[in-house]
Amino acid sequence: MTVTELWVDRTDFRNTRIVEASQPEPGDGEIRVAIDKFAITSNNVGYAVSGDMIGYWNFFPTGEAPWGKVTVWGMADVVESNSPDIKVGERLYGFFPMSSHLVMTPGRVRDEHFMDVAPHRKELPALYNQYSRTAAEPAQMQAFEDERCVFFPLFMTGFVIADFLLDNDWFGAEQVVIGSVSSKTGYGLARFIKDNGFQGRVVGLTSDRNKAFVEDLGLCDQVVIYDDIETLDNVPSVYVDMSGDQPVRARLHHHFGDNMKNSQFVGVTHWDAEQVEETLPGSPPQFFFTPAQIDKRNADWGPGVLMQKGSAACAALAMELKGQLSMESHRGAQACASVWRDMLDNKISGQQGIMVSMKI
Repeated sequence: MTVTELWVDRTDFRNTRIVEASQPEPGDGEIRVAIDKFAITSNNVGYAVSGDMIGYWNFFPTGEAPWGKVTVWGMADVVESNSPDIKVGERLYGFFPMSSHLVMTPGRVRDEHFMDVAPHRKELPALYNQYSRTAAEPAQMQAFEDERCVFFPLFMTGFVIADFLLDNDWFGAEQVVIGSVSSKTGYGLARFIKDNGFQGRVVGLTSDRNKAFVEDLGLCDQVVIYDDIETLDNVPSVYVDMSGDQPVRARLHHHFGDNMKNSQFVGVTHWDAEQVEETLPGSPPQFFFTPAQIDKRNADWGPGVLMQKGSAACAALAMELKGQLSMESHRGAQACASVWRDMLDNKISGQQGIMVSMKI
């Protein structure tokens, strides 16, 4: 079996390599899936940037330095099975490499999902090891594949952040400021903050070119361009940074001072921005790790409850915004590499949803 993959240089993300190689036959208990299509979003840039810190490069190792496989959310079909629990022809949703095929080891199999229990994945976050068996899902969800791949992982991150802020009584803030609010996670967060009953102001930061799009979404109380940060009301505030733009973060901390009650950085839409090394006034910036809040709510509410709530909220928001968002499909490894570079260079807006297939 020949597999086609896109490998990315872990020391220079714009340097890519298309690899075609033979793939081993599935062993006992293993399956082979054909990856039909997957989304490329700013989320995947985040996976690459934080790949060593969180372990994203370890899900699908190349075994060849400095190359890695960027992780993506996509759909796949089982084409070979040596597992008594998984049948050929099953449709799966989950975490994959930018690839045409993958050998997996199903375990902890349930009607609705299973875990990939390959030895090298055991120490990695369980959230990314679970695969949905879509035949057990409602027909509406099965018809929503592209939107699910593009929007659900990003909206789900926004949903979990909003829950984290609610869980901490909003840190006493009177406003939540969202950096790079034109990103899907950003405007999803704006909606879920309001849905969680926040009584203060939701402020979105964006570029001048994206301001009209964000305003048309109608999810923020106020939309401010980066040049005007210093005009924000200096009241107790929380900042959620989707951009990874440290100079912008520093300006906000200096503007709010002790009124910066909490500062979380999540995304990296400006992943290659200048790095600022200084101790900032206000609450120290912290990296938001989505699985940690999910684990907390699993303990609070029971396993899977937060994800069930989040999935319903994500589906509702994606349906609501469907007319304001545009979906695109691209085919082939060269197209995949091109889309990846465009995402790195911030050429793809939050209004676009990009699906890619390695098939020509």
